[in-house]
Amino acid sequence: MIKEESNERKEKSEKTASVRNTRNVRKTRTKTTRKVNENMTKNEFRLKKSPLKIIPLGGLLEIGKNITVFEYEDEIVIVDCGVGFPEDDMLGVDLVIPDITYLEKNKDKIKGMVITHGHEDHIGAIPYFLKQINVPIYTTRLTVGLITNKLEEHNLVHSTKLNVVKQGQTVKFGKIRVEFIRSCHSIPDSVALAIHTPVGTIVHTGDFKIDYTPIDDERIDLGRLAELGNEGVLALMSDSTNSERKGYTMSESSVGEVFDRLFLNCTKRIVVATFASNVHRVQQIVNACIKYGRKIAICGRSMINMINTARQLGYINAPENIFIDIDMIKSYPDEKLVIITTGSQGETMSALTRMASGEHKKVEITPNDLVIISATPIPGNEKLVSRVIDDLMKIGAEVVYSALEDIHVSGHACQEEQKLIISLVRPKYFIPVHGEYRHLIAHSETAKKLGIPEDNIFIMNNGRVLELTDSDAKMTTTVPVGKILVDGLGIGDVGNIVLRDRQHLSQDGLIIVVLTMNSVTGEVIAGPDVISRGFVYVRESENLMEEVKRVIREEVRKCEEKQIKEWAVIKSTLKDSLKDFIYIKTKRNPMILPIVMEV
Repeated sequence: MIKEESNERKEKSEKTASVRNTRNVRKTRTKTTRKVNENMTKNEFRLKKSPLKIIPLGGLLEIGKNITVFEYEDEIVIVDCGVGFPEDDMLGVDLVIPDITYLEKNKDKIKGMVITHGHEDHIGAIPYFLKQINVPIYTTRLTVGLITNKLEEHNLVHSTKLNVVKQGQTVKFGKIRVEFIRSCHSIPDSVALAIHTPVGTIVHTGDFKIDYTPIDDERIDLGRLAELGNEGVLALMSDSTNSERKGYTMSESSVGEVFDRLFLNCTKRIVVATFASNVHRVQQIVNACIKYGRKIAICGRSMINMINTARQLGYINAPENIFIDIDMIKSYPDEKLVIITTGSQGETMSALTRMASGEHKKVEITPNDLVIISATPIPGNEKLVSRVIDDLMKIGAEVVYSALEDIHVSGHACQEEQKLIISLVRPKYFIPVHGEYRHLIAHSETAKKLGIPEDNIFIMNNGRVLELTDSDAKMTTTVPVGKILVDGLGIGDVGNIVLRDRQHLSQDGLIIVVLTMNSVTGEVIAGPDVISRGFVYVRESENLMEEVKRVIREEVRKCEEKQIKEWAVIKSTLKDSLKDFIYIKTKRNPMILPIVMEV
């Protein structure tokens, strides 16, 4: 009896344990299933997250014309909007601005424009942009002042919303947030950007250098860049302008020491040519003038505008009485005078170039002048600068330039500074920007040395779309890009055909043939008259001009015999015949323009 009860208890205990185990297995399966479902949901959410599109519309494979689009779903934020400068074959062109066709098609998505600093290659195209698309602009105080000057010239200042942003501040555009990080460049109030998006953070350096002793004591915020690196940066877009140069860029303050040495014991009038936008350089010239008791006259419209704006906003510190009007320079002895002028790049119509050629209305260079060219020639400008230096020396002036003294330092980082930024930010993907192809390649090589995989480095073209997610990056489609040429008041009305005609005219000249014909019979009533410009001088080539007229008459006679009366056909026939005849006689190809008038 006792034994049977013991067996029954044992069976119940085993059944209870079995039930308990079954319940535990079910619970475990339920938890596992729930966890798998949660992970699947997370993965589905991750897969469904939209990519961030980075679309450069300018600034790649070229110097200048910087503009980049950041697009996430229905939001677009634009970074910079600059001009490029015409190449040698762009005859008569004043400026080159980016093609914004893509933005015009997507203008409803645009939340704002963010500007990194106040140089022309970053702000120069803003007035032309705003005439097509009116967007709010966010940037630092000095940059707002410089943009305001441009908008006043184009009567746009009252219709544009300019927002002053402090370094360290973050602007929210929706899903995209842009953080302004204090940077250092050759103009005050420069910033780098941390663009925070749902897929990750993009750091855009803007133009930068690492100057440990800047003139305004505003050092680049390396601490914040390091913090972002610790938090995780998806991609770094970094300035490549000086990526071929090894070492470090010298501090701007080193130029002040050279000025001090040149001003010391100098009894000559001093003329200093530099970039109008280099406010720090101007401040150092001002410091030297205060120290040695010299007055300052400003020459050149862009220099006057820049210095006036910088003084009003407190970026240039100087006594009120140190600046004098350019018309007053003859009232002061040479040893008490400094002239700050534009023209450090030998630009044709700049103040220094006109002084060197003796064409400036208010400043005449003499042998008692010391001319300091505080700049290095931009690639392509070497001949222009050399010509100005030669002209100044022929007058007898003493000229100091970059080959003789360290009178200029770059505003862009060299390789060691670029390495520091990459090391601090530690991006997953690297995108070199702001430079020609060789600069981008050199910068990518630097990134490889720091351990960034080659597959994670993207050398982009203008118009190419890079799509980024938190786990992937790939080049996809392209958008319309190009160069819009500004010539006088005309925007975009000068294209490849016009440029080709200008080149043709500049190289080979022009021949105009004028005929008057009977509209019924096709008979020549008057002419042909031949007008030549830039081809040969008519009086010295009378025989050639007579032969040209003979060829014209012969071709008109053939058209009469064939009963050809369409003016377009007659013009085309005359043009082709003259082209062949003139090439045989002169081995030249002038532009030929037949004008047939009917009576």
